[in-house]
Amino acid sequence: MATVEIPTVILPRKPQGAFRNEPFIDFSRHENAQAMRDALTRVGDQLGHEYPLVIGGERVHTGGKIESRNPARPAQVVGVHQKAGAEQAEPAVQAALAAFGKWKFVATEERAALLLHAADIIRRRKFDFCAWLTYEVGKNWAEADADVGETIDFLEFYAREALRLAAATTPIQYPGERNELHYIPLGVVAVISPWNFPFAIMAGMTAAAIVTGNTVVLKPSSDSPTIAARFMEVLEEAGMPPGVVNFCPGSGASFGNAVVAHPKTRFIAFTGSKEVGLDIQERAAKSQPGQTWIKRTILEMGGKDSIIVSADADFEAAVSGVVASAFGFSGQKCSACSRVIVEASVYDAFVERLREKVGDLKVGDPAQNANIGPVVNEGAMDTIVDYIEIGKKEGRLIAGGNLIDTPEKGYYVAPTVIADVAPDARIAQEEIFGPVLAVIRARDFEHSLEIANNTEFGLTGSIYSTDRVKLDRARREFHVGNLYFNRKCTGAMVGAHPFGGFNMSGTDSKAGGPDYLYLFSQAKSVAEKLS
Repeated sequence: MATVEIPTVILPRKPQGAFRNEPFIDFSRHENAQAMRDALTRVGDQLGHEYPLVIGGERVHTGGKIESRNPARPAQVVGVHQKAGAEQAEPAVQAALAAFGKWKFVATEERAALLLHAADIIRRRKFDFCAWLTYEVGKNWAEADADVGETIDFLEFYAREALRLAAATTPIQYPGERNELHYIPLGVVAVISPWNFPFAIMAGMTAAAIVTGNTVVLKPSSDSPTIAARFMEVLEEAGMPPGVVNFCPGSGASFGNAVVAHPKTRFIAFTGSKEVGLDIQERAAKSQPGQTWIKRTILEMGGKDSIIVSADADFEAAVSGVVASAFGFSGQKCSACSRVIVEASVYDAFVERLREKVGDLKVGDPAQNANIGPVVNEGAMDTIVDYIEIGKKEGRLIAGGNLIDTPEKGYYVAPTVIADVAPDARIAQEEIFGPVLAVIRARDFEHSLEIANNTEFGLTGSIYSTDRVKLDRARREFHVGNLYFNRKCTGAMVGAHPFGGFNMSGTDSKAGGPDYLYLFSQAKSVAEKLS
């Protein structure tokens, strides 16, 4: 990786107009499809590169390595990364702490300009970033484009939100005083990001932290460190000073835990499993010697998301929405539909049409833009297979249920549908994180709502119905953080669908919404008596 010369001043770039979501690429257009193929060739020539840790702007190598591999072709190494251990936690936190001393006083306009410059760079290289996502985590073209587009959206949206926050005032001016309200940064944040949205979620949490004046120790998932390394290069190219973000892929059990427990870590932004999120919450809650604050945690965890299909629903729209929600990116989304709850009067017809629709899905190499690609690694594949075997005992297998062998030995699981599942069955309650859908029969709409609310999670949900009374009742009683009517339960758009869940789905942080940056800052009230 070439050393990037970092300017000391970020040239101001103001937001251009109101925020608008980045448009999706139309891959049906020949020129766009060819641009994607060219990017896959171009990025393919860069696979296997070795990337250093970046701590305080210095490139660091370690004895241990992490190999990121293409899940469609496991023999293909996407990137070789240094493996940060507990011994790297201290220098990483100290580098971030040293940078915080200056970064917290940088004008909001300049910090926002950094995000806008980064967005410009990514936009110019959009096809290349899509290709990296295809190789590293197995996203097909549309899924990769959505991930890259959301990354750009986060950068553009949070830049504008930071400027709005900087202009905050008190609700009133008390007579005889000058009253001010300032949202100031917290300190060093540990950003622990997932592999399923390895660009958007990683970049979004990092961008929110730095635009509000914090500094970051970034630990991406060991399944997707290359895209994070490429984002680090973008930040440096955009003008980020050394130490503001410190790139440290490594073991969660050693490096991750050490950073979470460090007394100078001020807060933790995490997206991942319920089990890891709860462990972080517990570790962060324990005060360490020399710690002078209560650590804050921003946790986005799992889901067991339901779509309700009412008897009066648009039948074909409901089937299409369920299939897209359940099997997009092989079901590897915390927002994915893993349970469809169907009213009894249309249940049998729905199950049959669902079976037909799933049978039309093409499984194959995402570089060739198949509908369904691989799951992320062999361990995930084995876990999903175990759940399918459980599901065969708990219900009726109507589609899939098998692995798909390829010459490259990719980690492919056929889209699987299991019908006649009881609401309290394991595959109806436990997060599988793969292409497995449970179909549950409900007596009526009231029973459907009861089933939808019977899990420990509360992330996304959807209802297909043409009855306004039912929709209004679901608005009040369907207990999830992101609820959708007559559309799929995946695909939250920055600005339009602030994203975050209830209960064991996390702290309902509402990423991409107007409240998100408050979580990365603290309010300071200043009152001056006028003479």
